[in-house]
Amino acid sequence: MKKNLRNRLSLSYIFITMICVALISILSHFFLVNQFKNYVIQERERDNKIIVAAISREYSDSKTFNVEAIQSIGAGAIENGLFITVKDASNKVIWDAETYNNIKCEEVKNRLISTMEKIFPTWESEYSKDEYPIINNSNKVGTISIGHYGPFYYDENDIMYSKTLNKILIGVGAASLLCALILGLIMAEGLSRPILKVINIAEMISKGDYSQKIEKKSNVEEIDKLTATINSLGYSLNEQEKLRQRLTKDVSHELRTPLSTLQSHMEALIDGIWEPTPERLVSCHEEILRLKRLVGDLEKLAQYESENLVLNKTKFNIGEVVKNIVLNFEKEFLNKGVSLIFHEKDIVAYLDKDKISQVVVNLISNALKYTQKDGKVDVNIYEDNNYIEISIKDTGIGISQDDLPYVFERFYRADESRNKLTGGAGIGLTISKSIVEAHGGNVTVDSIIGKGTNFIVEIPKKV
Repeated sequence: MKKNLRNRLSLSYIFITMICVALISILSHFFLVNQFKNYVIQERERDNKIIVAAISREYSDSKTFNVEAIQSIGAGAIENGLFITVKDASNKVIWDAETYNNIKCEEVKNRLISTMEKIFPTWESEYSKDEYPIINNSNKVGTISIGHYGPFYYDENDIMYSKTLNKILIGVGAASLLCALILGLIMAEGLSRPILKVINIAEMISKGDYSQKIEKKSNVEEIDKLTATINSLGYSLNEQEKLRQRLTKDVSHELRTPLSTLQSHMEALIDGIWEPTPERLVSCHEEILRLKRLVGDLEKLAQYESENLVLNKTKFNIGEVVKNIVLNFEKEFLNKGVSLIFHEKDIVAYLDKDKISQVVVNLISNALKYTQKDGKVDVNIYEDNNYIEISIKDTGIGISQDDLPYVFERFYRADESRNKLTGGAGIGLTISKSIVEAHGGNVTVDSIIGKGTNFIVEIPKKV
């Protein structure tokens, strides 16, 4: 069963928090327990020293012990799990806890053992005695033996502290899980909401509604890039849809004109309105040739856009080829009153000569069509270590910035008129671009309305 992103993120936050809380709790418990054990051992040692000091003070200058005071100290120590035996210098027992109250001693011992075994099931109840000398005026006057269970044991206060510490750790863990759940839900909601919005917009785009756009920005870089990509995709598809509609319109226009002409001529001939004179047959033949050229251009475009396009590359002087093309156009330019200037340069390249020639012909032909009388067209070629650059710059009518991105699209014409003076089928630039890209190159265009256009072809010398 699939889970949505919000639930997955929430569960991941909870899972990570549980692991962190568990690790912190275990490590904290282990560290604190060890530290507390050391603290208890140090406290027991300190208590032992306090008891030794207190009993040492009960040795009088008459070289006797105050038994009553020692008994008071020893009785109090029993409650704390310390069992004292005091001997004089001759090793004679002055006071002994078990002799004083053996029942009480056993009761305390059993209680300590029972308590420690509940807290530490593996606790080893080892009973040991520590001996300390009783010093008076730098002389040893006796010994104190303090029996205890070790290496450590807890009294009631220690047990209460340990339980409180565990409760605090459990409480912190529960609070952390709750915070993780709340924050996880908030963060998951914050991440999933814009993604769901993107999904909804993408679904609308897939259904053909390309006008949809995500306006709200996200503070997450990846989501912001995703929304920008979807917006760009919608815009691109919308533009492609406009181009598709325009392509359909343009193709139908290109086909309708010659077909309508042929139909009207054929009907007139069939109905006997016209005589089948050579002039009328030539007119029909011209329309047929026009249709044939259009189909041929489409076939050529399909061939050039194919991944299996074969380039017949040879080494030749591209400067000489461009020069010959310019010479072939001189009469047409002269008839229109447009200057054609070519800056000659010898550049040797390894390319498909025929196809590159077609590119240059298409670009010069376009420059002539859209340059008015007294205008100028400059043809230049350049080279560097790796690339050859061909520039065809005119002073014609120019192309608007809105139309500029689409000039290489099939049948796209910046001027929507379709007369015989301003162009053919509108796929010459598309063919030119396909040829250049097949050579591993690139063709770009810069244009300003009313000032002219500059097409730049950049091709590697050898691919």
